[in-house]
Amino acid sequence: MYNITALLCGILFGCGLTISNMIDANKILNFLDITGNWDPSLALVMLSAVIVTWIGYKFVIKQNRPKLITAFVLPTKKNIDAKLIFGAALFGIGWGLAGYCPGPAITALGLKLTDAFYFFIGMISSILLLGVFSLVYKK
Repeated sequence: MYNITALLCGILFGCGLTISNMIDANKILNFLDITGNWDPSLALVMLSAVIVTWIGYKFVIKQNRPKLITAFVLPTKKNIDAKLIFGAALFGIGWGLAGYCPGPAITALGLKLTDAFYFFIGMISSILLLGVFSLVYKK
């Protein structure tokens, strides 16, 4: 049941990205172009997502335990460190340059968008490269 629910949530997420047209890299790039062809719709989509998530958490966290697994899995790390700042900056730079982040890129693959395919190849390559560096430079 857990896997079916995860699949349905992924499909719902992909549909939301598609309906809001967030799988179009130009939509993201236009949001970042505040002096040109500025498109504020990304801010509205993000605001909607934050509101829905906030409301959802209010209901879910009041439960004793989740419905499909034995315990809640919540982040325990609270501090902001160099790895977090570097990772967030790298994510933002990549998103700003390409117009894609992982969710919309994977969704756009279903529509056979060439630029999403190239982004996806770069994303997978970066993940594998990080894995190699993590093994080599393990503390």
